[in-house]
Amino acid sequence: MEITRQRPASSPGPAAQFTGTVWLDEIAAPPAPSRLRIFSVHFAPGAHTAWHTHPHGQVLHVTEGAGLVQRAGGPVEPIRAGDTVWIAPGERHWHGAAPDTFMTHLATVEAAADGTTIEWAERVGEREYPGR
Repeated sequence: MEITRQRPASSPGPAAQFTGTVWLDEIAAPPAPSRLRIFSVHFAPGAHTAWHTHPHGQVLHVTEGAGLVQRAGGPVEPIRAGDTVWIAPGERHWHGAAPDTFMTHLATVEAAADGTTIEWAERVGEREYPGR
């Protein structure tokens, strides 16, 4: 058993992968053979990810506020505190805060054998994000 009492400092979401103000807190990244990664992600109103995929899928659990999530070809879906979203391996998607409120979610992924957890694509277009 290992208890972590200090986490790395919060880091800003890179502008190439996020629109708006986003902060990331690494919650867990246990040593091998575990490939689990957990982040708490804080989105300012209107902030969201670019399109992306995960090799082993992703679980999002909204802890505060309200947001939006969309998979390629599907409708934009509202999500709120208490909601949990399963995104299948390789499913192209984006997620973030609603236009008028903050949103925080826990993001859980499993790294691939090479250590990658995400493949980024282009930013979400202005016409794709509701409220713009």
